[in-house]
Amino acid sequence: MERRVSGVHADSRKPSRCTRAAYSEEVGRELLARTVLGEPLVLYRTEDERTAVALGDRCVHRRFPLSESRLDGDRIVCGYHGFTYDTTGACVYVPGQKRIPRTARVAAYPLVEQDSLVWVWIGDPALADPLTIPRATHLADPGWVTVRGMEPIDADYGLLVDNLLDLSHETYLHGGYIGTPEVAETPITTEVDEGAGIVRVSRHMDDAECPPFYARSTGIEGRITRWQDIEYHAPCLYLLHSRIAPVGVLPEADGSDPNGFHTEITYAITPSGDGHVYDFWAVSRDFARDDHEVSVFLRDFNHKVVMQDVDALNLLQKALGSERAGYQELSINIDTGGLAARRILARLAEEGDKPVERVQ
Repeated sequence: MERRVSGVHADSRKPSRCTRAAYSEEVGRELLARTVLGEPLVLYRTEDERTAVALGDRCVHRRFPLSESRLDGDRIVCGYHGFTYDTTGACVYVPGQKRIPRTARVAAYPLVEQDSLVWVWIGDPALADPLTIPRATHLADPGWVTVRGMEPIDADYGLLVDNLLDLSHETYLHGGYIGTPEVAETPITTEVDEGAGIVRVSRHMDDAECPPFYARSTGIEGRITRWQDIEYHAPCLYLLHSRIAPVGVLPEADGSDPNGFHTEITYAITPSGDGHVYDFWAVSRDFARDDHEVSVFLRDFNHKVVMQDVDALNLLQKALGSERAGYQELSINIDTGGLAARRILARLAEEGDKPVERVQ
């Protein structure tokens, strides 16, 4: 008998409905506030076991933010009137009386830490299944070095998905950073697995200019062969498998390219509320692993690239908000992956948490 997860059977081909709330390193003994899918959360770690906890961030008494309160051991003491909650969300102390009202509890959200990310389930806890969470193993692999960050964007999360699945914008929005003319000029190939909720978009450039992002981090001079292979797991995890090599350097017979440089670009797309999204980003590399200067460069340089996207998407959201009713977009070949993602996201939103019949 299979588990049910948000109206779909939980096997390796079904998309997850878990959502990232934070990087593991962000969650500690300081109370962390984060809003996910419209739900205000407070996150922290227990004192002895260092287990991450996610609770609703509003006291049941007068809705004071628990994230603005304090910890007493593993319990949160509301900073307004002292209502106290344990790690399950149950209120264990009410000031001025011994009887604790039956309804005095806040939500406790199922939480999984995996690949240095903190995933939470917003919905019926009985439907949560960690086996459906997509992997980004390089983020916690000692063979890779990762720099990371997070930026909030005042735009719908679907606009960020569109942005990431159509990398032709690198040529124009990120020219002088990661974009070169060949990115926009090279056709894409697209594969869609509707059942698994996965979209793959690939762009392979045989002879391309080496952008500063790679030239300064690898030391390559001259033109390169460049591979961009996107793997988007709806609704929330985006992986860009990026490889470059000097032109003329061919892979080995088994397909490996030991003379190439491998970069994994990860985006964890987390809707905060209507018109707001957290853009968690990470750059992982398998070269120059002991070079701190390369790490600093990639972190600072990629942050500039991310902020270019942030500014563009904030502007786009405002423009769309002022459009007249009934306006129509024009889509072309480079939009194939983004349009497929839109279909999958629309289906997931429609399914919601509706129950389905179990399969024997």
